[in-house]
Amino acid sequence: MSTALPELPIRRLTRDDLTLCADLSEERGWARDEGGWGLLLAAGTGFGIDDPAGKGLAACYVVTSYGPRLAAVGKLLVATAYGRQGFGSRLMRHALAAADQTQLLLYATAYGQPVYQRLGFIEVGRVEQFHGQLRDAAVDAPAGLVTRRAMAEDIPEVVRLDAECFGVDRTSMITRLPAAVDQMWVAEEDGALVGYAASWPGASSTIAPVTARDSRTARALIASLARSTAEPLRMHVDVRHKEVLDWVRESGLESVGATVTMTHGGDDLPGDWRRCFAPLSLATG
Repeated sequence: MSTALPELPIRRLTRDDLTLCADLSEERGWARDEGGWGLLLAAGTGFGIDDPAGKGLAACYVVTSYGPRLAAVGKLLVATAYGRQGFGSRLMRHALAAADQTQLLLYATAYGQPVYQRLGFIEVGRVEQFHGQLRDAAVDAPAGLVTRRAMAEDIPEVVRLDAECFGVDRTSMITRLPAAVDQMWVAEEDGALVGYAASWPGASSTIAPVTARDSRTARALIASLARSTAEPLRMHVDVRHKEVLDWVRESGLESVGATVTMTHGGDDLPGDWRRCFAPLSLATG
């Protein structure tokens, strides 16, 4: 006897499910992003509902834990055939139950925001999405600032800077980042690392994260990544960073939408938003 849709079991995903996850992304009109899926399934924990018709996954999500204080939810996807049947709400309730007292962070589209609001998530910020070719990008980099490709020996300092800016330890994610991205750059001054950024391969080169001590350093890193690819760029910028928003618009990128930063379990996120210009979470989900 077949199982009713609301009773279909939620199972733990593994690296062996990477292709199924990428297939579901593609079916919903997202990039396959196998690199991002591989990173998330290695650094986080994925959950999914198998399609009862035997066509892969009906729905899935990934949660990445950063200790008892914060966890990020991403890649919540429901196959088109099962849309508006409660799968998304069920998976998010599953995430909330597992989180217990841990604060959850996610980035919501206009489609998903009402669902999350009904489950108690609140809006704490907004991120604007840009796409296009970065041209005529004038960068007033501070004197003495150097941007260059990251090397293996930079990773401990990148981990340190990321924890300082993001507010929690993301070692499990950051140490895997170089293997997943297309390129990774750092900014340094007087031998000290003061920023880092990465870009992901695809039809458009997605720049994320961008973490830097100030907007001038952030712009220098973005320009360095842009000069190193012929692909169009896609990136998300925290709307509080007006200088960077204005700069990317003036340099040729077009605004193509926005996502809402939402949390459950508190509205005070850790870290220093003034140094977090483009979130990693939107590159990976």
